[in-house]
Amino acid sequence: MSAPRVGGDPVPAIIRLQHEPIAIAAEVEKLVGVRKDVGAVVTFTGICRADEDGVPIAALNLEHYPDMAEAEIARHVEEACARWPLIGALVIHRYGRIEPGEDIVLVATASSHRQAAFAAAEFLMDYLKTRAPFWKQVESADGAAWVQAKSADDTAAERWSAPPPPQRDAAK
Repeated sequence: MSAPRVGGDPVPAIIRLQHEPIAIAAEVEKLVGVRKDVGAVVTFTGICRADEDGVPIAALNLEHYPDMAEAEIARHVEEACARWPLIGALVIHRYGRIEPGEDIVLVATASSHRQAAFAAAEFLMDYLKTRAPFWKQVESADGAAWVQAKSADDTAAERWSAPPPPQRDAAK
């Protein structure tokens, strides 16, 4: 993936698909490092719940096509970097068998101001839920079943189809 750009300058972006648990603090440190221009870092960690729609589960199995999934995530990171003045962006998504309590995804966005970091992180999660090519199978006492897309996730992602409002230049 070529680095996303803001105002012609490359934005550090980390995109990775992995089977192993995510070292959240270490990954955020890699993203931000010792930069002095970061005023806000927003992180979101998705965690496997012990139930899916009220049915107790033993695990989730996430399948994907590596090149396709990484390219699609990169496309949305590039869009986030174009929409908001980000200093860095990170998306790490796990695949394979994930048990309740384990992390599934980490999204982190860094910006000079909190508004951009919050909006970009939410944008990325909405698109990961609806557009990233992962297939989720739930293991339960009744066996394994594929999870269908939820219309609420599509509705959440639709709000990003309009251009973003102009960014305030506030130091809050």
